[in-house]
Amino acid sequence: MSASPSTRRVLAAVLAAGALVGAAAVPAAAHDDDRHGHRGRHSSIVIGDVRHDGHGHGHGRDTRALNREWVEVKNTGRHAVNLHGFTLTDRDGNRYRFNRLRLDGRSSVRVHTGSGRDTRSDVYQDRRHQVWDERDTATLRDDRGNVVDTETWGRRGHHDDRRR
Repeated sequence: MSASPSTRRVLAAVLAAGALVGAAAVPAAAHDDDRHGHRGRHSSIVIGDVRHDGHGHGHGRDTRALNREWVEVKNTGRHAVNLHGFTLTDRDGNRYRFNRLRLDGRSSVRVHTGSGRDTRSDVYQDRRHQVWDERDTATLRDDRGNVVDTETWGRRGHHDDRRR
């Protein structure tokens, strides 16, 4: 049994309209996915709190004083991020490179200046002298050298740990 020409035209129109609606929906979904990809590869990784030794007490070899100085790196996202190869630098070029650290979602790690045993929440630069000054900038870069986040403190209008 064969459909009449008018039935075939109506069926063709319905199929064509369905194809147009489907085609219009695909770019919208793809655009939504692309939008999330443009926020940056590690956009959930940020510099959090900073604790510096603004009085210069950490210049000696006192490990406790040096370990009271730290920069917090936070993962604000839900998924874990491998920080292997990421670097944290100060304004003077002192650099700490993360080694084999997977930062869970919605967690943080403190990067201490002095010496200690690395854990999931605290890592140590093993330095003998203060790194972070009362006026400084911390820059976090990913494993390709791209700037992920920066934090400046000690200047008017910028972050100052004493006010937190």
